[in-house]
Amino acid sequence: MTRFAIDAATALRLLADERDVAGAHSLVAPAIMRSDALRVVYAEVRAGRLDDRAAKRTLEALASQKVRLLADRVSRATAFALARERDWDDPGPAEYLAVAKLQADAIITDDPLLISGAEGVVTVAEYEALFR
Repeated sequence: MTRFAIDAATALRLLADERDVAGAHSLVAPAIMRSDALRVVYAEVRAGRLDDRAAKRTLEALASQKVRLLADRVSRATAFALARERDWDDPGPAEYLAVAKLQADAIITDDPLLISGAEGVVTVAEYEALFR
C-alpha cells in the first residue's frame, strides 16, 4: 500500500475528475487542506466561475472524501522547521510537506512551491499514480 499526501488542489481535482483512488492507496493531508480548499472554492464563486449550488456540492464531497487529516504537535513542529529552513513567509505550505515527510511515501501536487520545497524531504509523485 502506498500512502500519498495531497494538497487542496489535488483533493479538488479528484472531486472534479470524479475518480476513485486505487484501493491499494490511502491519502493523508494536514487539517489545513480543507480550509485551503474552501478558499479555492469560495474564490471560484466570487469570480463567477462556480455557482453556489455547485460550490455546496463540492464542499459536501470534500467533507466525505477519504483523507486522513492530521494536525498534531509533531506535524506542526516539523512544518515550522521546514518553513524556517526554506525561509518561507507562510508556514501553511510547509504543513503539507511535514505530513508527507512524517506520514506518506510521496506527495501529489502541482504547486511549484511545494515541488521545490519537497526536494530532500519527500518524493513528489504524479497525479496518475493515485490510480495505479
